[in-house]
Amino acid sequence: MVTKQVRSTAEDADLARADSLAREIFSDVANKWALLIIEFLGDRTLRFSELRKEVEGISHKMLTQNLRMLERNGLVERTVYPTVPPRVEYTLTAPAQELRETIDGLCRWTRTHMGHIESSRHRFDD
Repeated sequence: MVTKQVRSTAEDADLARADSLAREIFSDVANKWALLIIEFLGDRTLRFSELRKEVEGISHKMLTQNLRMLERNGLVERTVYPTVPPRVEYTLTAPAQELRETIDGLCRWTRTHMGHIESSRHRFDD
């Protein structure tokens, strides 16, 4: 097995650059489904079907795509148990737990300012 050497540069960390790794990571984790998956997994370990019930409105395809993306980015750990049928569980990694603190803050902000935003939308739409 060949181990790939990972070298981050200042350009990789620059969110202003369209081709930066930081922008790619930001794009991956800042979508509504990824945020909700991280929030609902929380400190728990859930099976696919349990997670799908938690994240109301997500399709099988979108949940699969987002879990794969989160696993690729090292934010979700996928464990497959050799049973018939196979049992698969998902849990957050330490970096995802750290990210979850930020997501919790975003959720609090949303609840706090929901009334203001709703009023603004009504005024704008009228």
